[in-house]
Amino acid sequence: MQEILTLLYPWLKVGHVVFVIFWMAGLLMMPRFFVYHQEAPVGSEEAARWVEREAKLRKIILNPAIVMVWLFGLALAFTIQAWGEAWFHLKLALVLGLSGYHGWMIGYARKLARGEPALTGKQLRLINEVPGIAAILIVTTVIVGRAVLG
Repeated sequence: MQEILTLLYPWLKVGHVVFVIFWMAGLLMMPRFFVYHQEAPVGSEEAARWVEREAKLRKIILNPAIVMVWLFGLALAFTIQAWGEAWFHLKLALVLGLSGYHGWMIGYARKLARGEPALTGKQLRLINEVPGIAAILIVTTVIVGRAVLG
C-alpha cells in the first residue's frame, strides 16, 4: 500500500491543494452571504433566496470540499509518515479548528434559515477573517514548520 501511495504522492498533493482552494473559497463566501442574508427582511423573498444560495454553497462546494481535503490530507500524511512530526501535529490542530469553524457556519446558516440571527453584520465581517488567518498559519506550518521543526 505504501508503494502505491508513494507513486501517487504528486497526485494526492494536487488533489489536496485543489480541494483546499475550493474549501477556502466556500469558507470565505459563506459569512458574506450571512451578512447580506441578515440585511434582508425576515420572511421575505430575498431572505428565501439567501437561504437557497447558502444551501447550494454548502452542498455543492463546502461539504464535498472538506471531505476531499481530509481524504487527500490523510493519504498524504500516511504517504510521508507524518504522524510523529511536530509540524504535522500543529497543522492537524489548525485544520481541526478550521473544520470546527466550518461546522459552526453550517449551524449558523440553519439559524438564519429559521429567522434567528445571533450576530451583527460587523461581527460576521470579523468572523470572515478566520479562514484567511487559518490559511496563513497552516501554510506557514507546512512550509516553514516542516523545515524547522521536522
